Amino acid sequence: MAKVSYSVVPYRPDHAPAWRALNEGWIVEAGFVIEAKDQKVLGDADGAILAKGGHIFIVETDAGTSVGCCSLMPMDDGGFELAKMAIAPECRGAGLSHLLMQACVDKATALGASRLYLETNSALAPALRLYEAYGFEYLPVRETPYARADVFMQKRLG
Repeated sequence: MAKVSYSVVPYRPDHAPAWRALNEGWIVEAGFVIEAKDQKVLGDADGAILAKGGHIFIVETDAGTSVGCCSLMPMDDGGFELAKMAIAPECRGAGLSHLLMQACVDKATALGASRLYLETNSALAPALRLYEAYGFEYLPVRETPYARADVFMQKRLG
């Protein structure tokens, strides 16, 4: 069997179905519910993220199949929120989350962002290990529109 290669590409409108499916997939798989903010961001990536100065990255196979995604959403303090990272179950363990994380760090750094911020859940151990490996530090609990978020982290840039 031929080895599959992967690349990280900027979001295009034809990625919309995969963007939604990948994210809804991990949310449901982890036992969470799809919340109002999820619906907004997944249903209108252009309006909710890109039009506001954000960025979305998609991992594609060499055959053009979308198997991962992540976004950078601009924050008022000059940072970006790292959000909606998902990898297709059949592709987990191939290092794709590292490709996405590096793309996000590189883009935010190139744009002069002060930090990356994220909200996650304490039950998502692989995600927590990834964030820790990239130098994210834990923050105190804060208000959030997500009922599932109980872990808050940031990585200072620059």
